[in-house]
Amino acid sequence: MRAEASGPLTGRAEVPGDKSISHRALILGALTVGETRISGLLEGQDVLDTGRAMRAFGASVERVGTGTWRVDGVGIGGFQEPEDVLDHGNSGTGVRLVMGAMATTDITATFTGDASLRSRPMGRITEPLALFGAEARGRRGGRLPITLTGAANPMPVQYATPVPSAQVKSAVLLAGLNAPGETVVIEQEATRDHTERMLRGFGARVRTEQTPEGRAIILTGQPELRPQTIAVPRDPSSAAFPVAAALLVEGSDITLPGVGLNPTRAGLYITLQEMGAGVALENRREEGGEPCADLRVRFGPLKGIEVPPERAASMIDEYPILAVLAANAEGMTTMHGIRELRVKESDRIDAMAQGLEACGVKVEQGDDYLIVHGRGPGGVTGGATVASRLDHRIAMSFLCLGLAARQPVTIDDAATIATSFPSFVELMRCLGARLTG
Repeated sequence: MRAEASGPLTGRAEVPGDKSISHRALILGALTVGETRISGLLEGQDVLDTGRAMRAFGASVERVGTGTWRVDGVGIGGFQEPEDVLDHGNSGTGVRLVMGAMATTDITATFTGDASLRSRPMGRITEPLALFGAEARGRRGGRLPITLTGAANPMPVQYATPVPSAQVKSAVLLAGLNAPGETVVIEQEATRDHTERMLRGFGARVRTEQTPEGRAIILTGQPELRPQTIAVPRDPSSAAFPVAAALLVEGSDITLPGVGLNPTRAGLYITLQEMGAGVALENRREEGGEPCADLRVRFGPLKGIEVPPERAASMIDEYPILAVLAANAEGMTTMHGIRELRVKESDRIDAMAQGLEACGVKVEQGDDYLIVHGRGPGGVTGGATVASRLDHRIAMSFLCLGLAARQPVTIDDAATIATSFPSFVELMRCLGARLTG
């Protein structure tokens, strides 16, 4: 797909439902006895794969309208053994959370995914799940395919996460649902808290305490979860792409309604304010227990900044599009503490560095940092074909870059965008973006 310089982007951009919350709504609905109704569910491939996994474990998962789904759950400990391998495609979130949800039920399941997911480390999940009594066998390096046998007599655990990871925290908490007593997760840096919020909404007892070791999340096991009606807010990570495009293309003025602004996810929007971006948060409110607002975004010059490393956990998925914004800013933007990007769907630090350099932008990279030397508004040369590396965020980031570059930017594979933002191309074209292919 190719993106080329566009006229002003205008209109209303209704981005899909939040991917993180969509995964969790399906999983917790399946762990509840009774009917959970979900509206605004993201119908991207990642989430659909999680829905298929819940069906394989015995839950009824039914689409009843656009973004509207019904889940009849089997209760905590009620998962049945799947008849086939569970394929999670490109979704690290899906496979890790589902492994956690089944790890304390005495059944066996085999998990796999696409080439990108099979290259990603799973030891960070299987190691804490082993503390409950689960057994995992996979490829060398703890990679998929993995066969996981759940604990027959699970015991509660206390686990300190070695790196900030909402996926690890959530997998341990989901496993703790079917263990007696209290399961404790300790994290040094706060990560997105959708799992804790939703667990409370379903009736689980979850509390947070500050301890000398760090922030402790404490779950009381074996609760009676209650079916819920869940309205999924719009995904702030997906919203980042039309937001960035409007900031880059001269004369743009767009509105994005109902975007989730959970404090553990809002790092990008704090960073944009520091860069001088024209992003206004209007009509602040709460939907489905999550804070959200309407975003009004207008074109304007950006300045390079230093992004503090402690902000990384709250915007880890947004660094690729931030790098694109930094390329069009005045001055240098420095991003430290982002080592986690090297084990996402691709090595995102290297993918952005290589792609930006091919488009005429000076970049420096290290093990846990990326430095982008901005070329100012309209200063990016473009003219390159960039490898998306089977990574939806790399693909969308470089398409946004092309909308403001002097020469078109092409990505080699746009198919992976459907994993998180299936309406991306149509939405961007409706705003006025010139995307072909």
